[in-house]
Amino acid sequence: MKNIFVGNLSFNTSEDELRQLFEPFGPVDRVSIMTDRDTGRSRGFGFVEMTNNEDGEKAITALNGSQVGGRTLNVNEARPKTEHAGGGRDRGGRGGDRHGGGRGRW
Repeated sequence: MKNIFVGNLSFNTSEDELRQLFEPFGPVDRVSIMTDRDTGRSRGFGFVEMTNNEDGEKAITALNGSQVGGRTLNVNEARPKTEHAGGGRDRGGRGGDRHGGGRGRW
């Protein structure tokens, strides 16, 4: 399985169009375009999962830098999602007495 990041998509690109772009290189398992939580509009990037690693590599090589919908695509292997440092704590500087009651600079 090859998970591929596709960036700089036109905001009008549909998941079906993205699938059709990758299918000539091999079977596509899943396509998802990320959308804004509040508006539902495309965020301009998505992910494509291809069944075969070799097919995925061919698609990345062929499609990275190609023009689709008037935009130059950024296509590469998706990196695994990582946890943020600090275990998700609020790092906004309101740590109470730890930093002098939030006064001054760190």
